[in-house]
Amino acid sequence: LFFYQNGQKAVKDGKVERPVTWALQSGYRMLDTAAAYLNEEQIGNAIRKSSIPRENIFVVTKLASNKQRDVVSAIKESLLRLNLTYVDLYLIHNPVAFKPDHSGFDVIDYLDTWKRMEETKRLGLTKSIGLSNFNISQIERVLANCVIKPSVLQVEVNLNLAQNKLIDFCKAHNIAVMAYTPFGALFDAGDVPPPPRVNDPILIKMADRYNKTTPQIVLRYLVSKFNKDYRTVHPSFWQEHPYYPFEKVDKPAPDLFKPKN
Repeated sequence: LFFYQNGQKAVKDGKVERPVTWALQSGYRMLDTAAAYLNEEQIGNAIRKSSIPRENIFVVTKLASNKQRDVVSAIKESLLRLNLTYVDLYLIHNPVAFKPDHSGFDVIDYLDTWKRMEETKRLGLTKSIGLSNFNISQIERVLANCVIKPSVLQVEVNLNLAQNKLIDFCKAHNIAVMAYTPFGALFDAGDVPPPPRVNDPILIKMADRYNKTTPQIVLRYLVSKFNKDYRTVHPSFWQEHPYYPFEKVDKPAPDLFKPKN
């Protein structure tokens, strides 16, 4: 479950906490946030109020671009807002750093930031560390100079931005890829960025052929690109959902989230 605020805006009380609560009740177990999204506190409230053991929820948060000089303090601040003692994955949100007061770019090498990221793992503040929005050359520099290698790269991946070379590079170096913005510009009414759009004739033809929607076709294509070991779906719980993008099975696995009588 991924949350993104379009710009740094104050999040109203309950605006994030309620849907996170519903998501946890529905079976979601991975929550992706960031210091820059300004919603860590509400996500932490939802986790705290749920009856789900902490070890059963995978929490991702990210280092703010204006905190790259003091990474340990930054993750401690995130943990305080989340009301957690650790996160499962901590990412450098962006290779470009900003000054603490947001007055402009900061001159700091992301290799120095990565050394501080390694310290957060040594201290037990996060189980894994990774990167977000890095390109191949930047990742190569990190790999050539790190003690602890990145476990994950989170980047935009969709029909408009396939990232094939980047994904292949990560696979070759055993770096898991987390994709965000899977629909890309599918619902964008403008001319930029380029198509396809939700009404693309080829997508519509494929959707009609398989009795699916065009967004379902896009999701299926994207999931098929990745190692399926990274995807966990419990068919008995999800396959009756109207937007379930995969084939239904005759004898689905038990619903792990349904209360037992």
